Amino acid sequence: QVQLVESGGGLVQPGGSLRLSCVASVNSFAAYTMGWYRQAPGKQRELVANINSGRSPHYADSVKGRFTISRDNAKKTVFLQMNSLKPEDTAIYYCNAHFTSYGYWGQGTQVTVSS
Repeated sequence: QVQLVESGGGLVQPGGSLRLSCVASVNSFAAYTMGWYRQAPGKQRELVANINSGRSPHYADSVKGRFTISRDNAKKTVFLQMNSLKPEDTAIYYCNAHFTSYGYWGQGTQVTVSS
């Protein structure tokens, strides 16, 4: 059974940084497009960033220049480095693995940006 396990969330002050990690128990991890999504209270889940098998990243406009997505295929892990965090970044962050018609979600990790 495929599992995605996120870690690294927490409480941080505005302007601070966090690094999220997601370890995937999938075969052929390198073939998957890995992504981070987030969902704030009362809002729809939205794409934050993803990175495909060719390591080409894509970012939502709201996080460009502040967040960096990367992957370590040997460790089957995807990372999201979040800098210059803002209160509006507060949400549950979900890891996603996608390959052809297959898609999987992690359980989510809470990120709270507040003073």
